[in-house]
Amino acid sequence: MSMDSLRILRGGPGRWPDMHAKSHPDGVVLESVPCLFGCSAGDDNILSGRDRLHGIPGEYHVVRCRACGLMRTNPRPTQETMAFYYPEDYGPHRIVPGETPVSPHTLVPSWKRLLQSVSHFVSYGMYRFNNENVPNLPPGRMMEIGCATGSYLGRMSKKGWKVEGLEFSERAAQMARAAGYAVRTGALETVPDPGDRYDLIVGWMVLEHMHNPVLGLKKLRSWLSPEGWLVFSVPNAGSIEFRVFRDAWYALHLPPHLYHFTPRTIEMLLDRAGWRVEKIFHQRLVSNLVASTGYLLSDIGYDNRLARALINFPERQGRAHYRVYPLSYLLSVFGQTGRMTVWARRADD
Repeated sequence: MSMDSLRILRGGPGRWPDMHAKSHPDGVVLESVPCLFGCSAGDDNILSGRDRLHGIPGEYHVVRCRACGLMRTNPRPTQETMAFYYPEDYGPHRIVPGETPVSPHTLVPSWKRLLQSVSHFVSYGMYRFNNENVPNLPPGRMMEIGCATGSYLGRMSKKGWKVEGLEFSERAAQMARAAGYAVRTGALETVPDPGDRYDLIVGWMVLEHMHNPVLGLKKLRSWLSPEGWLVFSVPNAGSIEFRVFRDAWYALHLPPHLYHFTPRTIEMLLDRAGWRVEKIFHQRLVSNLVASTGYLLSDIGYDNRLARALINFPERQGRAHYRVYPLSYLLSVFGQTGRMTVWARRADD
């Protein structure tokens, strides 16, 4: 076996003791890859970490290219074996018991729609605007990359968009299709051209999962109409959260997160793939910071009810985010929150 292909066997030296582990794959093949931009200056080791989300065994390393500064997980699971790190209880692919994806054919009484609209404006309107900040476009054709079970497709469908999706997980894609959406299964890097052109392509926390994001972004460029927009979000590894929490950073998510972007390196990536960045918006959220504090407490021996509550905050925060909104707003102003949303257009337009 070559140095570029390693295998972590069950119970082998790569195993992390975790009583909460849900799955222990028989083996995960790792590959060592050079800098995405072809730099030859070598790398610096930044940190080592483990899969905290599911407790699947293995130690993983984040390195930073000495020439361009792009950080990546290396070695990393191959595309063929990465599915081990997306078990059935993976959050984005899960539907809360008792809930179903919203179908575009679901009829809602007019009085209920009115109440929902008022509630949305009063309770969530400004918050969602501040954090999604999607361009104000007339409805057209939209493609969501990594659409999971179709919740965002449902929201945009209700606004008049003709929506389609691409999802890596067949199980999640089936749920979205059952709700009435056209969703294909596969990795962006290998899926065939759909033959359609879209006015808006979105991807929420998906680019960092790609094995070859340059190839994926070039493909998306060919799918977009000349006046279209690409809008996506990624964790911000240039934030104070990353510098403080390091391997306990909630958004690190090793090993599924293969690249760890800063505002500078995300612009470099888009430029390499033929895009022009129009805006980078630092989301007004500190849920990563709260959950990272829980990880840190657990690491130093305080694995108690408080630590678990903090770790679960991103999934169960409800309206609690309003209590920390002043802090998230301030950090956003200085570009220091843990997530950023990027607007981009084709560079030749």
